[in-house]
Parts: sequence; structure tokens; C-alpha cells
Amino acid sequence: MRGQPLITAYIALGANLGDREKNIRAAVTELAATEGIDVVRMSSILENPSVGGPAGSPPFLNAAVKIGTSLGSHALLHRLLEIETQLGRTRREKWEPRLIDLDLLLFGDQIISSQELVVPHPLMHERRFVLQPLAEIAPDAVHPVLQMTIAGLLEGLTEK
Repeated sequence: MRGQPLITAYIALGANLGDREKNIRAAVTELAATEGIDVVRMSSILENPSVGGPAGSPPFLNAAVKIGTSLGSHALLHRLLEIETQLGRTRREKWEPRLIDLDLLLFGDQIISSQELVVPHPLMHERRFVLQPLAEIAPDAVHPVLQMTIAGLLEGLTEK
């Protein structure tokens, strides 16, 4: 990745089907093996109840990773989707149980709004299962729209 400036980005990982921890660790391994991506730090893996999905959905394991990347935001998104597919994810309905879920949370301090990608992730500030692992590895990262730190967003959350 010599010569290209690295952008710091944060990715949320979740899984509630199959060997959840193995799926999350396999996704991180795939990220680390991707040219143009350096995995800098990974949070603990935390268990959380399923939110927003069909009733009775199994609980999730969630984590977050900090990466340095020379990829553009859309190229990174496409790589995340490729990794999900490689690990067996299929998409049928929104918020269904899944083997792996990779969400681009923050991409530097950029605000991106395209048909394909919205960054910062539009629901991250409302979700404890995203903010808690993210705050572990990046408490001082700033949400570029809300202008609050991740630790501040987590602190301000009501139970969810």
C-alpha cells in the first residue's frame, strides 16, 4: 500500500447463524488478506439479542474492527459484500438471521450519501450492539454528522 494515503475506517461485524464466532473471525481474516486493507484493531466479541429481525431470531455476536485502507469507500463496500458472499451469506429479506454481516460505519471523516452507500452508517448512533464494540477500540472517533465521539454516543443511548 506504499504511496497511497491510508484512510481510517471502522466496520461492524455481526453473525447470528452457524458458528458465529468462527464466521466473524473468518471475515476479519479475509479483510486482512485483502490488498489495500490493514486490520489495525479488533474489539471483543459481544453477544446481543437480535434487534429488528423476525420474532425469535437467534442472538448475535457483534464486533468492530479498525482498518487502514487505500481503497475508496465504494471499493471497500464491494469488498465487504464479497466477503459476506464468500462466507455464505444470502440476502432474502431485510434484517433476517445471517451467517455474517459487515457494515461500513465510518470512512475517515467523510459523509457519503449515494444510492449504494451511506456513511456514517445511518443507524449506528441508535444501536448499542454497534456502539459498544466500536467504543472499545475507538472511543474518541467522531461521528462526522452528529459531531459527537463514539463514547459520547454510547453514553447517551437509552437501553436498546
